[in-house]
Amino acid sequence: MLTATRLAMKTKMAKDNSKSGKENDASARMAEELELPAGVTATVTGRVITLKGPKGEASREVKERNALITMEGSKVIISAEKAGKSEKKILGSLRAHILNLVRGVGEGHVYKLKVCFTHFPITVLVSGSQLLVKNFLGEKTPRKMSLSKDVKVKVEGADIVVESASKEAAGQAAATIEQITKRANFDRRVFADGIYITVKDGKDFK
Repeated sequence: MLTATRLAMKTKMAKDNSKSGKENDASARMAEELELPAGVTATVTGRVITLKGPKGEASREVKERNALITMEGSKVIISAEKAGKSEKKILGSLRAHILNLVRGVGEGHVYKLKVCFTHFPITVLVSGSQLLVKNFLGEKTPRKMSLSKDVKVKVEGADIVVESASKEAAGQAAATIEQITKRANFDRRVFADGIYITVKDGKDFK
């Protein structure tokens, strides 16, 4: 299995001695190298990095203007011309996002939900590009949700599994599924009918 811990990460500080021959952390260039695991490839087009792997494809636009992403063979290089505190935070954030992309295309991001009811049996099914929730509180008209092409949803009895190479896409889909059966001003401890997230990308909330 591909895991984020298999990434070899190195931080390099290239000292810029152009000012009076003195080392200055504020003017030093900082860069981090992320070695991609086998089976995962990356391309950089402009300010967009795209990764591909066994579980699909995922992209992210680098909006941070102080940061630059380039490729050297199988290494992703994220860098900043200055090594100030703000730049270090930016590079750390970008590294975390890229690690999520690598994990997503290598293993997939998985969210799980549970269908619960005490009054009317709820039927959940995937039809084409839609998820349907039938008979919620005895409603005659199914509740519907459009599914993104980047997200796979499987219904296994009372369990719903949401998977995507994008952590954001998987999380948003799971949250939307939970929301379509949410009722305002009802205490869920008493009126438990609904669909609830039980696992958030590996974190169990049961």
